[in-house]
Amino acid sequence: MNSTIKNYYELCKPNVVLMMLITALVGSLLASNTLAPLSLIALAMLGIGLCASSAAAINHIIDRKADANMNRTENRPIPQGEISPFKASIFAFTLGALGAAILVIYVNTLTALLTLASLIGYAFIYTVYLKRATPQNIVIGGLAGAAPPLLGWTAVTNSVDPNSLLLVLIIFAWTPPHFWALAIHRKDDYAKENIPMLPVTHGVQFTKLQIILYTIIMMLVSLFPFVVMMSGVFYLFSALILGIIFLYYSIALYFDEENKFAFPTFVYSIYYILSLIHISEPTRQEAISYAVFCLK
Repeated sequence: MNSTIKNYYELCKPNVVLMMLITALVGSLLASNTLAPLSLIALAMLGIGLCASSAAAINHIIDRKADANMNRTENRPIPQGEISPFKASIFAFTLGALGAAILVIYVNTLTALLTLASLIGYAFIYTVYLKRATPQNIVIGGLAGAAPPLLGWTAVTNSVDPNSLLLVLIIFAWTPPHFWALAIHRKDDYAKENIPMLPVTHGVQFTKLQIILYTIIMMLVSLFPFVVMMSGVFYLFSALILGIIFLYYSIALYFDEENKFAFPTFVYSIYYILSLIHISEPTRQEAISYAVFCLK
């Protein structure tokens, strides 16, 4: 891949955006008893993906000074001088405008507005203010990152349904234990930049306790799709097994004095959410097959 293209590609945080698109895709598949037209879903995913990439690029621009001083982010394109903040800003604006235009013209206005609200929430409210204002930044700002299933749902239905908000709630509850495990692993980086992540402000052990508590909340919330008959018995048992494994990691991390379980807990949290959304409606095997096909 050409180095310039690669640098712009990295600005988009492709792994994060891909994960968001998977949850958005599942939301679109669960929104209706029949599969929506492939063209509609493809255009919705394109528009949502472009806006998410725009938000990621804005995050790179705003955090460029802190990124340059953190081991995890020092090799990003802007700190390395590969892309100037001005060019990155043009790139981010273009992606956002194009994504919003696609959603308005080819999908629906509701999805476009919610997607832009999510973009603003992550790129500006979280990155500019919440990230440095409170150790609860991940909890409060997690709502923007939890929006993709709702976006996929509204792309198909052009309405906000209680079940779509349930999908948002699951990811909202999952975000704190997911990110706090990484924050423990990267505590020194955040402390060096005076970013008030929970391990920095309240200590690692307190954060570990919060991870356990939020994991329990997440497990309970993950059962709601079965309670409201949105998903079947297979989902119930799968969600319980996945949640118990997550809880095992959380408890192991709590008693791990060297914090070696921090990164494995973070990694498992990714497998957890990807697995959970793939079994969210096992009675719709054709929908799951369709999702897998689209992701190949």
